[in-house]
Amino acid sequence: MYSKIPIIYKTNVSIIHEIHPIFAPQHNPIMYKLFIRPVFFLFDPERIHYFTFSLIRFLNRLPFMPSLFRSLYTVKDKRLEKTLFGLTFKNPVGLAAGFDKDAKLFNELGNLGFGFVEIGTLTPKPQSGNPKKRLFRLKADAAIINRMGFNNGGVFEAVERLKNNSGVLIGGNIGKNKVTPNEHAVEDYKICFEALFDYVDYFVVNVSSPNTPNLRALQDKEPLTKLLQTLKNLNAEKETPKPILLKIAPDLSDDQLMDIIDIVAETKIDGVIATNTTISREGLKSENKKEIGGLSGKPLTNRSTEVIRFLSEKSNKAFPIIGVGGIHSAKDALEKIDAGADLVQLYTGFIYEGPKLIRDINKALLKR
Repeated sequence: MYSKIPIIYKTNVSIIHEIHPIFAPQHNPIMYKLFIRPVFFLFDPERIHYFTFSLIRFLNRLPFMPSLFRSLYTVKDKRLEKTLFGLTFKNPVGLAAGFDKDAKLFNELGNLGFGFVEIGTLTPKPQSGNPKKRLFRLKADAAIINRMGFNNGGVFEAVERLKNNSGVLIGGNIGKNKVTPNEHAVEDYKICFEALFDYVDYFVVNVSSPNTPNLRALQDKEPLTKLLQTLKNLNAEKETPKPILLKIAPDLSDDQLMDIIDIVAETKIDGVIATNTTISREGLKSENKKEIGGLSGKPLTNRSTEVIRFLSEKSNKAFPIIGVGGIHSAKDALEKIDAGADLVQLYTGFIYEGPKLIRDINKALLKR
């Protein structure tokens, strides 16, 4: 038994698969869904989230584990590469904002096969977010409700961690502090933009979270145009400008979505992320479905795809779209790409299905 340890520490992944067949890719979903997820789901969602962070960080410090993770989940193929707004993504499957709010785990998450990782939402000043309990699983619906409220340690703490990026393509999702009135919100976004500029590859303007009071009012045409134009002007002053995207809610009407198309054309921002969480509770079965907050997961699958298709068709594919919302299978991801998404992001599907979902999507894309 002990004679095999040196072989493992040489990171020979095929040997690891032979010694421990449960680690082989074909067995991994069984391991996650039958053993890991049921145990995790016994505990409070927010507590297990932080425990998982610590576990992933610990495992990635073991000599052979980063190579093992990459062998299980990373699909390397030039055909998966996507060049968008001047950036080259090694594959089109990213991690959505909200999972690694404070940029504490992006390097380790990169080992799980993501083509890019979006950190945040970050605000200028640290804030604790809304009172706990504020994160809820809806198991019967394969969904999550959160009312976190932009809890984060502030943009300047995140910047210090981003200085240690090992090569992961990073998106910076920015917002305003809860105590900042909407008439001064632009200043908060400017602070985050300037602080992150040298350390992220693209920016996402978040005005669509339902968990910060009155934030969604910034999606109205006049304040949103002002905010985006201000950031575009700041960006234009830089030697090498960074892409700026807008993240929108799934609850916008068709008229509001047409306004979004007009705003993108007027401000010439680089793209849209569709969509954030929803305040709708239509068709839910879980007992805790009435909890306040943003709903993500399978109930959002169809609506987010509808928004992507609307934006793509009505704009005549005038700008790139990153599709997010209810992706729990490769089929869900392909539907969003067929609707007009150039890239996709995971969050709740990543929690329910495990990291093999990343591999499944990339494999499905290669079969096309």
